[in-house]
Amino acid sequence: MDLPGKPGPVNVDDLVAIDVHTHAEVSKDGHGSLSPRLFGASEEYFGSHERPTVAEMAAYYRRRRMAAVVFTVDAEHATGHPRISNEEIAESCAEHADVLIPFASVDPWKGRAGVREAVRLVSEYGVRGFKFHPSIQGFSPDDRMAYPLYEAIEELGAVALFHTGQTGIGAGVPGGAGIRLKHSNPMLVDDVAADFPDLKIILAHPSFPWQDEALAVAVHKPTVHIDLSGWSPKYFPPQLVRYANSLLKEKVLFGSDYPVISPDRWLADFDRLDIKPEVRPKILKDNAVRLLGLHEGKQP
Repeated sequence: MDLPGKPGPVNVDDLVAIDVHTHAEVSKDGHGSLSPRLFGASEEYFGSHERPTVAEMAAYYRRRRMAAVVFTVDAEHATGHPRISNEEIAESCAEHADVLIPFASVDPWKGRAGVREAVRLVSEYGVRGFKFHPSIQGFSPDDRMAYPLYEAIEELGAVALFHTGQTGIGAGVPGGAGIRLKHSNPMLVDDVAADFPDLKIILAHPSFPWQDEALAVAVHKPTVHIDLSGWSPKYFPPQLVRYANSLLKEKVLFGSDYPVISPDRWLADFDRLDIKPEVRPKILKDNAVRLLGLHEGKQP
């Protein structure tokens, strides 16, 4: 049952897991996060899936005693498709603050206007992080054009989450809809981590075909983490499992990529993965609690 009234902030003790990677794919007025062409290609690649509202996502996660990070992708410069409003997502998350954690997305091509927006979203809307999808947004993470935005995010104490590896968006469309995979090589984020040593970073997904690069960056740079979204755990590369069990046990995070992959499916496959018992709670919840500053309702 959904909780009555306006719920309070996340109580981490009541949660079994925190999903750090979910997508708001439709706004309250029905506007999609992707153009119909790209969404159709995504459905063919991932399989047909529902597009829940943020309120429906809250009910879904509440029933499972989980919290979820929610965001969209702002890629207006490269695609011409208007984003879902960051403010709308943050306000909807605030209405369900017991289970939803707002992230935002600011197209780095927006320059100083984007920096001002990032500051406002954190200070006025409680946003805790920012999603970048370099391939869709059409930029290389190490491009100095994006550095003022990273600087603001670092100063705000928020998280920068970068899509890494191949993407299903644009797959099968002629020319991949102009989306360039090279921008999502995690090694490009190494410069960002070196130049912004206090910036909290998440490399999203098993980073095919650059898994070893992602592991190298996460081991070398103290603030770099890896989320496990977008793949069923049964397909994880063996080196990812090995590092999650050892050198990166404090820096690997549960993420599903919902609604593309359900947390139910992800967790069922994770149960069969050879992860040490003492590491499982770190991946499922504890590492995210620390990274997101959820102890006692701490703000970024």
